[in-house]
Amino acid sequence: MSSSPTSSSSSSADADGAPGVFDSLADIVCEVWVLLGTGTVSVRRCLALQRQSVLRLDQSAGEDLQVQANGSLIARGEVVIVEDSTAIRITDIPNAAGPER
Repeated sequence: MSSSPTSSSSSSADADGAPGVFDSLADIVCEVWVLLGTGTVSVRRCLALQRQSVLRLDQSAGEDLQVQANGSLIARGEVVIVEDSTAIRITDIPNAAGPER
């Protein structure tokens, strides 16, 4: 029996055993924003905001939230409650890298 010249492995090391190119990037910390929605408001209205004021957003109720890293959309999700904390459940990850990611 002969083995295939290429094999897949769950290791991130290259074929020669060297660490993968992206291994050093995996532990970089970046800020993540969860965007509920957007809207526009005049400066006059903004200065008049008080507690209990309501700002209308362009998004519809129930629409997924956007998860952004460094200003780029990386995922969409919905708000969930986990014990005593608020969290986001990822519902979609847009494929910006093409068909193979």
